[in-house]
Amino acid sequence: MTLVNDAAPAAVNTTGRRFRAFTAKHLGELTARAGLTAEQRLAIQAVATVLPFRTNSYVVDELIDWSAAPEDPMYRLVFPQEDMLPAEDVARISDLLRRGAPKAEVDAAAHEVRMKLNPHPAGQLQLNIPTLKEEPVPGVQHKYPETVLFFPKQGQTCHAYCTYCFRWAQFVGEPDLKMAGDDVEQLKRYLLAHPEVTSVLMTGGDPMIMGEPVLRRYIEPLLELEQLESIRIGSKALAYWPQRWVTDPDADDTLRLFEKVVDAGKNLAFMAHFTHPRELESDLVSEATRRIINTGAVIRTQAPLIRTINDMPLTWEAMWRRQLRMGMIPYYMFVERDTGPQDYFAVPLARAYEIFRDAYKNVSGLCRTVRGPSMSATPGKVCVDGVAEIGGEKLFVLHFIQCRDPEFVNRPFFAKYDPEAVWLTDLRPAFGDRFPFEGIVPGGDVTAHDVVATGPSL
Repeated sequence: MTLVNDAAPAAVNTTGRRFRAFTAKHLGELTARAGLTAEQRLAIQAVATVLPFRTNSYVVDELIDWSAAPEDPMYRLVFPQEDMLPAEDVARISDLLRRGAPKAEVDAAAHEVRMKLNPHPAGQLQLNIPTLKEEPVPGVQHKYPETVLFFPKQGQTCHAYCTYCFRWAQFVGEPDLKMAGDDVEQLKRYLLAHPEVTSVLMTGGDPMIMGEPVLRRYIEPLLELEQLESIRIGSKALAYWPQRWVTDPDADDTLRLFEKVVDAGKNLAFMAHFTHPRELESDLVSEATRRIINTGAVIRTQAPLIRTINDMPLTWEAMWRRQLRMGMIPYYMFVERDTGPQDYFAVPLARAYEIFRDAYKNVSGLCRTVRGPSMSATPGKVCVDGVAEIGGEKLFVLHFIQCRDPEFVNRPFFAKYDPEAVWLTDLRPAFGDRFPFEGIVPGGDVTAHDVVATGPSL
């Protein structure tokens, strides 16, 4: 295929400023722009010792409305908030910072708080890590039969970190919490041993933090596998650094790599994370989107529902409408996962369903490709389909979009209505004493609070 993205139109700002990252050491000066007091800034610094902080010049200069900070949704999307963690934990670490405690003491306190935050939800380390010849395969997760996740070693950071990120444990400098692999030949051997796998998802972190030569080293070998129907790239870069496809030095080479995937007969699905409509407004995003789509790739959009950032129906309606106009396919509204500062960001499932329904009912059928609200829970992806009254009792109606046991996919099940529930483990079965997917598997009893299957191995 001939590259169809040779140049960006003159209307787009192609100044190509170099990427500049801001980390925790810049928090003081940046939060001062939001009008925070010294004590508030210290508390935010304390939160940033536990949870990761990173942003960049594009987000700071183009996306955040500093006149509305700290209430601005884009500010809240990337900057830690004082009340994201329990007040006693923030006070304890703030005191350590105030008195200049040794780094080892601060790190120990931060680690203690992290371990209370469920750093790897849904059995990611215990259940999803497969084996090849009885040895774990680093950087690989295999939860659903047809899909394998791969965490390329050089892609385990991002252009900016979202405050709600369920993969925050990848970024806090604790090796035991990090998933990463760099042996693509081992990945190929695992895939060949599992012909049921038809899709590989490159994830992180953000694979698009990698330069084109490194990205190519991971992707090209997979094109040789006849069994693969699709390669997916999960990325927030289209929102946080669209220059990656427009003005970065390897932008054109990256697009040529995308074309090569499509020419090899694979579906290239770019899984773009957009959390708020403002992320879609810049000309750079429009141009980057155009260039990606012109390679033959498909852009599907997804994001979690996050309190104080996008918990209004009009926000989602606006996102889906704009994404459709730009040629993207709305794909998922997720429920905030049970990790990190979930208590701060979570929206009750009953309210989440109302927000989804009120946005969904106002868009055309072409936008109704979106699914949700969906929980990526231990047994699988559970969608809240609605609220119904059966036999005089108010119930949640749910189904599995994906499940560790495929037999439960797309089968409805019911839970007692609970206006406070925010996750699958908060729900109780409507009929009987267990959900249909709860049962006995090797290793003992399994409930919704645990798992429904063990990870695959060979």
